[in-house]
Formats: sequence, C-alpha cells, structure tokens
Amino acid sequence: MVDNFNEKADFIWSIADLLRGDYKQSEYQKVILPLTVLRRLDCVTEPSKEEVLERYEMLQEQGVENVAPSLKRVSGQEVYNTSEYTFESLCNDPDQIASNLQYYINSYDEDTKEIFEKFDFGHQIQRLDEADLLYKVVRNFAEIDLHPDEVPNEEMGYIYEELVRKFNELSNETAGEHFTPREVIELMVNLIFDKDDEVLTEDGVVRTVYDPACGTGGMLSVAEDHVRSLNEGAKLHAFGQELNPETYAVCNSDMLIKGQDPDNIAYGNSFTDDGFPSRTFDYMLSNPPFGVSWKKVKDEIEREHDEMGYAGRFGAGTPRIDDGALLFLQHMIDKMKSPEEGGSRIAIVLNGSPLFTGGPNSGESGIRRWIIENDWLESIIGLPDQLFYNTEIHTYLWIINNNKPKNRRGEVQLVDARDMYEKMDEGLGKKRHRISDKQISKIVSTVGTHQTEERSKIFSNESFGYRRIVIDRPLRMSFRATKERINSLDDERAFTNRDEDIQERVKSALSEIDSDKVWMNRDEFIDEVEFRFNMAGLDVRKSVYNAVERSLGERNPDADVVRDKNGNPEHDIDRRTRERVPLEQDPEEYFANEVKPYANNAWINDSKKYYDDEDGQLGVVGYEINFDRHFYQYDSPRDLQEIDRELQKVNQEIRNLLDEVAK
Repeated sequence: MVDNFNEKADFIWSIADLLRGDYKQSEYQKVILPLTVLRRLDCVTEPSKEEVLERYEMLQEQGVENVAPSLKRVSGQEVYNTSEYTFESLCNDPDQIASNLQYYINSYDEDTKEIFEKFDFGHQIQRLDEADLLYKVVRNFAEIDLHPDEVPNEEMGYIYEELVRKFNELSNETAGEHFTPREVIELMVNLIFDKDDEVLTEDGVVRTVYDPACGTGGMLSVAEDHVRSLNEGAKLHAFGQELNPETYAVCNSDMLIKGQDPDNIAYGNSFTDDGFPSRTFDYMLSNPPFGVSWKKVKDEIEREHDEMGYAGRFGAGTPRIDDGALLFLQHMIDKMKSPEEGGSRIAIVLNGSPLFTGGPNSGESGIRRWIIENDWLESIIGLPDQLFYNTEIHTYLWIINNNKPKNRRGEVQLVDARDMYEKMDEGLGKKRHRISDKQISKIVSTVGTHQTEERSKIFSNESFGYRRIVIDRPLRMSFRATKERINSLDDERAFTNRDEDIQERVKSALSEIDSDKVWMNRDEFIDEVEFRFNMAGLDVRKSVYNAVERSLGERNPDADVVRDKNGNPEHDIDRRTRERVPLEQDPEEYFANEVKPYANNAWINDSKKYYDDEDGQLGVVGYEINFDRHFYQYDSPRDLQEIDRELQKVNQEIRNLLDEVAK
C-alpha cells in the first residue's frame, strides 16, 4: 500500500493557488489535470528523447510515413515526442512558452495528442498565456519528478484520484462519483483472481479485464499489477470505457505509459455507445455511479429492452430512473465468456438498494431473479461505512461467476465484513475508515472457504425468492339513509354527472327510506332503494346505485357478507393483504398453515393477474436479499435491577445539584 502520495498531491494542488482570481475554483482541474498528465509523460519520454529525435530525422530523410512503430521501439514506450523540448527547456524561453508548449504537445504520437484534445487544453494554454500565468505554472510543474521510477504507477493512481476528488468537491459535482479506495480495489482484485492464481502463473498466459466505468483506471492498474506479481510473463490486457473526457484522458495516458493498447480505453457512454459491443472478457471490475439518474439515456435503453429482450443487454428489466447501477451489472454480464470458454468473474460495488428495492413486478426484482435463477450470483460482501471519499454509506461487493465450481452451484454466500476496518488518523473527504491488508486477507479467505460461520452464511438460490399472493376477506356492510349520508352523494362523480333534476329526485326518493333503520344486508337495502326509485319514476344507471352504496353504506363486522350475482362473497379492498410465500413452499399449504387458522373466512385471490408471467404458477415471483435480517443478532435487554440502580443514581445526582442551587 502507498502511504506517502499526499506530499506530491499537495504540491501539485498548491500550484492551483496560482490560478486564484483568473480562474474559478471549479475550473482549476482544466489546468492542473492535463499538466499533471503532461508532466508525467514528459518524465517518461525525456530519457529516450535524443535517440527518438535521431531516429525521427533519419526516417524523415528516408521518406517513411508511418514512423510510429519505429519510434516506439526506440523510446521503449507506447508514447514518444519528436520535439526538442522538455518541461525544463520550455522554461528557458518564457516569451514564447505558449507557442512552444503547443508545438511540444503536437509533437507527441497520435494517441497522446488525442488525450489532450479530450482535455481541450489548447484553449487553456491561450487563456493562461493571456493571464500571464502559463510560464509560472509550467515552471512549478517542472520542479516535480513524476517518472515511474520516482512515482510508481500505484502511487500515481493515488495522486490522480486525490486531485480529481478535490476538484469534484470544489465544483460540487460529487453525486455518484465515489472514487474507489485502493484497498477496496485490492480486495476486489484478490476475490476475482483468487481461484485462478495457479492458472495465472502458467507460461505465456493471456487474460483480459474490463471496467465499463473506469474513471482514471485505478481498477485496471491494480488488476494488472496483481497478475504481474504472480507471473512476470503473464499478459493481462486491460479494457475500459469512461464518459468523463478528463478522467478518460488521465486513464488513457496511464495505459500508454504502462504499455497497454490505448485503443482498449474507449470514450463515451457504455450504455448508448458501447466501445466493445462484440467482445467478452475473462474478468470485470467496476464501481459504477450509484444513486445517479439514467434519464438522459432512458429512450435508448428502453428501446433495447423492448426490441431486443434477452438478445440485448437489458432483457431482465430496467431499474427505477434515479439509480442506474444495475444497468452496469447487466451490461457486464452481457460481456461474460461462456462456461465452455472458461466463463467470467465479475466484482462490482453497489449500494444497498439493489439488494431489496422493488416488489415482484419491478425491474430491480426481475434483474435479481434473472441473475440468481441463472446461478450467477456467487457471493455478496457487506463492506464498512465511511470507506469511500464522497459517501458515508455502507456498500456491498457482488461477485458474479457464470462458471461456479461444483461445491458452489445453486448457492449464494453472504459475508458480513461491515465491522472489518481500521480508523484512519486523518480522513480524506468522507473517508474515515480503511480496510487493512490483514483484513483483506481474512475476507478473501472467508469467501474462499465457502463455509457457514459467524461472518459467513450459505443460502440456496431459492432462499431469496418468494411468491406474492393476495389474501382477501369478505366485505360486510350496513346501510342507513340519513340526511348526512344522502348529502354525501354530492362527492360522487357518478351522481353529480346526472342532470340536476335527476339528482334532486334521487335524493328525495332516498329521503323516503326510514333514516333510523340500519340495514344489515346489502341486497335487502338495494331492493328498498330500487322500490323507492320505481315509486318516484326514476330509471338510473348502475353507477348511481354504486354511488348510493358507497355514500349510504359503511363497513360493519356484524353485517351480512356482501355477495355478487353468483352468490360468491365480494372482497373488502381495505382488508386485502399480500403475503410473501417462500419460493420453496406451496402457496396453498402456506395459506392453510399460516393464514387460515387466524382468518377463517379469508381466501387466496386466484385471479389470472396474480399468476406469475414466467412460470405460470399462482403468486407473482420476486427476489430480494435482506442482508441485515440474515446477520441480525438479538441483544437481550438489561436486567431491570441494573436499570433501577442507574435511575436511583441519576435521581441522587439531580437532588445534589438542586441542593447546590438552593444554597
């Protein structure tokens, strides 16, 4: 773990003070981020600059058009620069620094130039020059050595993420941007590679890893470092996609320095502009934005859901519009290799909502059902709160595997690691807790052993499913034709839609009914109403009769059951309940054992709409993962005598204080 990155991050952050007055705080990143990247690239290309220039001149003399392969070989990097400038030499000519800096950037290879196009840095060069700040800022950056020998990739990742975090705080753009602490990434990487460590040590092994919301590329970097630590000869090709142009540029530059193919980092929205539509990957990691609306891409996603179904990415359903985290999970599952190809493993950080949000007919429940019934959910690990920079909430790490080992098939493991953390001496944003290396090893070991213990629970897939059945009870109503109830017809639209003359005649006819009499049978009361209407020469619609029932009737447990024309009892909508029947249990048996003994006159509503669309059985199927319930521990109340002693002590302290006041 890196502990000393703060000093370098603070130095870079201090350069932003030069911008005060000419730039708003929310604009600082437009200058500091691209210059941090540029200084890193400058340090990387400087050692081979003379050799690159010599080879470049020779290739020009030979008329070679595609110079990139040769210059990359000479530089020993995927990045090179064909100008004579470095940050140091740029500072030797303060008067021409703007044009020289732009020339210097334009002299990089094509992939690197694209990075600075995403930063839109040319505009900032002009703006800094006009404010007489460009030389000062470049001069300050020239003082820090960011070569990988001085600042390893892991530490550089920390610096990037700390800068981005601070910039987001200044611009108040923190919603959903929960940058992943490196210890969380290390936990995720260890979990998805755990069972493959032996395979990854084989000679010439090649694997792929993907992050659809890669940010600055922290997860991809840690994954690559992990594989390299197991086997220097192993090759892990990193792929990612990022929507934010600035963090995309940071990630792309980082991949260039590490020798990864820059084309493997795509720019754009993973949902509407998938950078790798036909690719599958061995491993996938992500901490996607959660609690963030996907309204902007709603039309495209719902079109894919409706038109392509399971042939597309979102066939299982779409979550509520204010949180698109489960869309990322579906997107990643779509990129899993088939079990015949070895399958894929996914580690994704989600908040608590995807565990339980939504009833049986919701998109969230449908997505959970699809994942669990396909036996892809391997484990969920509850993580501590205050672990991320911009949120204090508990998060959950889902492990998805479409090629489970035999001992895990048909099961899901829940691991409670919510109290496994160390308090930090100094917080970073809202991050006050960290997971130690020892705790990471313990969590990985607990998941790997797949046994029931205090922190680990093993459940069958069906344990998370249920059938929601509707329980109805008979409607019992009594009726009285009081003046107040007759007048309440004015609140019924079915009544007030009639001509005013009809309204008055209806009220008059109803007034002929004995107002003191309580009718305990609905049919007898309606017979009386019909008789009065006939006597008054009224021929009204059924909707008026219904309005009369509602206005003159009230629920009465002592009244007769209201029945339909076939003699069947009508249900009381106010007494309707919905029961969740465990998926492993028959709804009829559940009703007979759990409901009927306590509600003898109740019945299961077996209307067609209460059957499940997928399996056609009674009860709409839903899935939820109630993490808290499975790890709930009962705390017995304290002894009453102990509580009484404490109360007596407090009373005595109050008396003593009052005595002091009285003196």
